[in-house]
Formats: sequence, structure tokens, C-alpha cells
Amino acid sequence: MIFPVRVPIQVRFSDLDTLEHVNNAVYLTYDEVARGHYLQQAGAHIDSGNFVMARAEVDYITPILFGQQVEIALRVERVGNSSFRTYSETWADGGLAARIKVVVVWLENGKPARIPDWLREAIRGMETEPVEGL
Repeated sequence: MIFPVRVPIQVRFSDLDTLEHVNNAVYLTYDEVARGHYLQQAGAHIDSGNFVMARAEVDYITPILFGQQVEIALRVERVGNSSFRTYSETWADGGLAARIKVVVVWLENGKPARIPDWLREAIRGMETEPVEGL
């Protein structure tokens, strides 16, 4: 699978839980960082519109420990009318730590709205593999 965005993540001490590995909720924060990079590369700006996460699905594979080299690889795998779904893999020291799918909804004036054509075209241009719905 080809990922147009790969983002290194620095594990912070505050990311750890009492078992001394990255807390499960923090995986979604790491994913959000990568998604932000993706949207920025697609041309989205703070005033382009608003996004809200509607659904998240995480498959935890191995714990991430403090000091490990972490990278998030992210792509868009589906575009709908007012939402799109990302798929990412979280890697720690070269080993797969998690797979994450997130549905993001595009909002205008606080309500779901059709994803703008400029964003659809940007996603199409960034992805080298087929994207469902495009």
C-alpha cells in the first residue's frame, strides 16, 4: 500500500500510561497529526472549512514505548458526499503498532456539507492507488 503522507512522531513522556507505554487514546492524537499534514498538503487552510471526526476504529497490535522511533503513514481510502475515510498505519522502530480508520465529516456553518471539489481534486492528485468514491 502506498501512503502519500508519512509523519514522524516524537513520543512525549506525557503520552505514557501507568504501564509505561503510549496510552491507547494517544494513538488517535498521533493519527490526527498525520491527518493535519495530509490536509495541509492537499491545500486546506484554517479558513478552508471545518472537519470533525465522526468515527474511529483502532486495531492495536503492539505497544509503543518511550524512546521508540514512531511514524504514521496515512492515506484517504474513501470519499463520500460530506465525509471521507482515512486509513493509517502506526509504526514504532520499524514494526507495525496499529492500524487506524477514521471518518471525517466536512462542516460548513456547523452542519455537514458536500466536500468541496478542490479538496476532492487534491485527494485524487495525492493518491496513487484508487480511492473509493472518486
